[in-house]
Amino acid sequence: MLNPAPIINRYPPTDRPHQISALWTVFLLGLLFHTQLGLMPLFHGIDVAHAHLHDTSSASMSVILWLMLGFFLLPAIAILGAVFLNSLQFRRAHFTVTVVYSVMNLLHLIADLQVRPIEWYQIVLMAFLLAIGLLLNIVAFEWMRETVSQPPRKRGSIASEV
Repeated sequence: MLNPAPIINRYPPTDRPHQISALWTVFLLGLLFHTQLGLMPLFHGIDVAHAHLHDTSSASMSVILWLMLGFFLLPAIAILGAVFLNSLQFRRAHFTVTVVYSVMNLLHLIADLQVRPIEWYQIVLMAFLLAIGLLLNIVAFEWMRETVSQPPRKRGSIASEV
């Protein structure tokens, strides 16, 4: 079995925010590509869904779109938080968010396996995103366990003079 520890621990602990930012960025790109793959048939004149087969009112579609926006914005906020926040409370909240996303990715992968015909390109992408999510869980857990310290101030910076 693949042990990700040598890969993760190759970098100094102070580099965890960089690792987290990179993993969330890959996740977001995969999320966008997952949507693009689902819509690609439209560019070839093929319907991707038939509105009359789905019970979606304007109000329920609005809720779905708001949930999709939230699902996209949370990782973006997590990236910003990983770079700019150094509190233990944020690290705990961040780790919790990564676990929730991994569970949701696993459930989505299982749901995609129930759709017939199975779109294997989507399954491969979802499995990849799940692997990225699990790696993100490990990195976020390690970051949460690290001691929170204040970064050293550079001489001559505005912050050191205040």
